[in-house]
Amino acid sequence: MEFLTQMILWSLLIVVIIYLFAGIRVIRPTRRGLVETLGKFTGYRMPGFNFVWPIFQRMIQVNITEQMTDIEPQEIITKDNLNAKVDLVVYFRIKPDRENVARSVYEVNNIDAQLETIARTTARNVIGTLPFRDVNSERNELNKRIQIILVKETSGWGVEVLKVELKDIVPPKDVQDTMNKVIKAENEKQAAVDLATAVETQADGRRRAQIKEAEGIAAGKKIVADGEAYRIKTVNESARKYFIGPAQLMKKLEVTQASLENNTKVVLTEKGINPSIILGDIPIKSKD
Repeated sequence: MEFLTQMILWSLLIVVIIYLFAGIRVIRPTRRGLVETLGKFTGYRMPGFNFVWPIFQRMIQVNITEQMTDIEPQEIITKDNLNAKVDLVVYFRIKPDRENVARSVYEVNNIDAQLETIARTTARNVIGTLPFRDVNSERNELNKRIQIILVKETSGWGVEVLKVELKDIVPPKDVQDTMNKVIKAENEKQAAVDLATAVETQADGRRRAQIKEAEGIAAGKKIVADGEAYRIKTVNESARKYFIGPAQLMKKLEVTQASLENNTKVVLTEKGINPSIILGDIPIKSKD
């Protein structure tokens, strides 16, 4: 009898130990826990070691990290009646406080599926009001508009819509071919403009270089002429100052000789050299 009692006690102890171990819950930092007791929400658990009473309680762990919902591509008719194929991505996360974590579980069924459905509908409503050209060129603006609507529509779900991206907007094939031709023509036009600008710039550079060269030559000649004029002026001033009487006359004769040697033009007439060469106050004429 005593042995049987011990066996029962040991069995109960083992059951209790197993029961207690079964109630241990470890929550990672990327999650939060909701505790239900007999089907009623009764607790909110933070990351770390936690315990629930098995059978009577259960814990639901909710991911609070940023998540992505890749919306299946869909055909959307734009304002100008083109069937554009649109691929959309939505980034979101569950707000980590108690109230919003509870809302994400109890206010919406399968949040991923619900978010995908409402994102598809919103994209169709927004894009359908615009011509294709605007849809293709104003993606950033469309992303913001869709995000604002999603934030409003999911405000009671405990969800924060972080970003919306239109990944792909594919027009019908014939429209795409036309757009490619237009883009090619615009690129060729721009290339021609760039080439003409480069040629013009090169020609302008050559013209400026030639002007600079001419200016340099003219400036050099002016410097030489100024130097020669200064030399002659200096000689004349020196002659007047330092050469007196016959010496002065001799110096002027030398200057006259140098002038005649440097192709100085004189006119020979019947009466000799004309006009007269004037040296100071002494006129020199050729003899008849």
